[in-house]
Amino acid sequence: MGGFSVVHNRIACNHSRVDADQTLDSQLCFALYSAAKVASNAYREELTALGLTYTQYVTLLALWEQDAVTVRALGERLQLDSGTLSPLLKRLEGMGYVERRRDRSDERLVTVHVTDAGRALQPAVAAARRRVYEGFDFPVEDAVRLRDLATRFSEARTR
Repeated sequence: MGGFSVVHNRIACNHSRVDADQTLDSQLCFALYSAAKVASNAYREELTALGLTYTQYVTLLALWEQDAVTVRALGERLQLDSGTLSPLLKRLEGMGYVERRRDRSDERLVTVHVTDAGRALQPAVAAARRRVYEGFDFPVEDAVRLRDLATRFSEARTR
């Protein structure tokens, strides 16, 4: 049996196989890095035409999915710290796509809301995303499987 074995519902590496192949192209981390770079470059081309960065794009996606969310919850969802998220929201607010509001019952809480202009951007963003997908000669079933595996991989880190 090669490579991996299941140990208490976790995958354990067969160290002799891992240690034997130390070439760059055999490394999972490099394959993930390369794929992420290709994908982000493809998105950058489309999003630049809309005046958005990739991080602004995923922020809007999260807010279209769930509007009126606290800054803290949004940061957790996007895996961004406040030092990155605050200036990002300030830029999106300056563009007229979001609005930050202090909670009336607890002034310490700030919620983020999508504006009408932000909602109006959705069809153009969806069209850009379609063009990105069309730019890859990659079956949609494989893309869905890759996304699901990447999600599982991200969630599998136990330490």
